[in-house]
Amino acid sequence: MLDRARKIFKPEFRFGLGGVPLGNEFAKHTDKQAQATLEAAWALGVRYYDVAPWYGLGLAERRFGHFLHGQRRDDYLLSSKVGKLLKASQDNRHASMFPLSDSPNDLVIDYTADGVRRSIEDSLQRMGVSHLDIAFVHDLSPDFAWFPEGGWEKQYEIARKGAFPALSKMRDEGIIRAWGVGVNTPYAILKVIEDADPDVCLCARQYSLIDHANALNEVFPAVRAKQVSLVIGSALNAGFVSGSPRYNYGKENFKIPPEAIQKLARLREVAQRHGVDLRTAALQFSAAASEAVALVVGAGSEQQIQQDWNSMQATIPHDFWSELKQERLIEPNAPTPPTGPPAAPA
Repeated sequence: MLDRARKIFKPEFRFGLGGVPLGNEFAKHTDKQAQATLEAAWALGVRYYDVAPWYGLGLAERRFGHFLHGQRRDDYLLSSKVGKLLKASQDNRHASMFPLSDSPNDLVIDYTADGVRRSIEDSLQRMGVSHLDIAFVHDLSPDFAWFPEGGWEKQYEIARKGAFPALSKMRDEGIIRAWGVGVNTPYAILKVIEDADPDVCLCARQYSLIDHANALNEVFPAVRAKQVSLVIGSALNAGFVSGSPRYNYGKENFKIPPEAIQKLARLREVAQRHGVDLRTAALQFSAAASEAVALVVGAGSEQQIQQDWNSMQATIPHDFWSELKQERLIEPNAPTPPTGPPAAPA
């Protein structure tokens, strides 16, 4: 539970590198560029890595594994996902999901007990590592667009009877150290903490400067009550906060809600008045929640991970956060990072 997750996420693991960009979801990266990004992350001190079979249909796991295989296993924390098996196929029916990955694999949704054990074994083979620290049940939420007949409700019931007890057993056996769900919407987190005994959940795109009220007021109290921790992902809403022409993930990620565009413009105005880099503020804001044991960021280049790392070391003035609350751009009860001194009165 909470104590177990916090023992796993030591201070050196509170900032992690996520695998979506190096799975070539948004842009084409060569193996050489991916290796350079991972080497830069390690040199900076990044020691938590989060991947999934889904990212590039195996590409991200292969790239992370190629690098991590050469590191001492006790020196880093590694999480991956279960629920999506990969099957080599000449047809490659799922190539449109990650057209830049050049993957030969097709996707098989499988949240059964046998399926999650197979998924972990496959991930370990792709990465060439001895074990996973955390297994997240991936995309078990209503927003995932590629569920087979019966939709999310049917798959959740399969996971409730299969994946959840199997992962608890694997944790007890020492095969993994912790498990939870990794999702983009709150509903699955709220359900799994009632139906099973997860340790830590990956809460993606739900707690950002743009959108955080529901997570703050609904999800956080619920996980506190159940002593479950959170890893926060997609603090930049898939790069939207830092200027990318997309918003979150999924088929509709290029249809940016007008209210998000308006809020981003207002956030930029406040940041400019205070001389604050908005990406820096967004990352620090998402990491400041007491329920968060780690923040995971995606980076596709040496420069990106360097910028993100530096952002976590920066000091943001107290008055910036005060104005965001005064302007109702963040919730009045939202925790904010440690700050510099208030500006001197005029």
